[in-house]
Amino acid sequence: MKSRGRQDAILRTLRRTGTSTLAALVREVGASRSTILRDLSALRDEGYVIHAEQGRGGGLRLDPGSVPATARLTVTEVFALIVCVSSMRAARTLPFSSLADAGLAKIEKTLPPDTLRDLRRLLDCLYVGPLAPQVDTSTLGDTEAALSPAFEQAFLERSRLKFRYRDAKGTETERQVEPQAMLILPPLWYLVAWDPMREDFRHFRMDRISRPEVIEGPAFRSRRVPFDAGVQPVRYA
Repeated sequence: MKSRGRQDAILRTLRRTGTSTLAALVREVGASRSTILRDLSALRDEGYVIHAEQGRGGGLRLDPGSVPATARLTVTEVFALIVCVSSMRAARTLPFSSLADAGLAKIEKTLPPDTLRDLRRLLDCLYVGPLAPQVDTSTLGDTEAALSPAFEQAFLERSRLKFRYRDAKGTETERQVEPQAMLILPPLWYLVAWDPMREDFRHFRMDRISRPEVIEGPAFRSRRVPFDAGVQPVRYA
């Protein structure tokens, strides 16, 4: 387990149990005593107040109010929340969408400038718009389970993505593209990509993609995607 995962596990244990011991954390996290001590030191450096009780057993207690809940959110984690909230807001009929929107805005106000800058770069690749009434959604299917992790990796690392694609007529072709943006047109989700073979942008319905595979190699360059006037980039930060 990497250090971030261990530290999150330590925080979960301390929050859940209230008070724990070093020996219990060693068992819970599955790391050595010295590693747990290093992780505790790193957490304290981040601002977490972890009280150590003297005496046999070495009790440990986390001050629940010591650090804001947003302190350990990464850029990609905040972006993932924005994707989810944006899809809720675009659907317009889902309960609690406005509350989720307000909560996310509060989270973003606490982000440091460098995190905010990186987040805005990702938001340039997230678009939401209304679905045209003539679009047929009767064939909407489930998205293949393997697509989400493959798309996330290719999108964030700017790696090419290879997959099989089934068009509206049922014809399947193999594609290898550069994921440039994500387009949400409820209830449809699209991968917007630059197709090097066709030297043009293409929109791929995610429920029609199968057998996705990330292609390792140099990062491709970002391209500005042209959209219709009704499609707008998501803006929070």
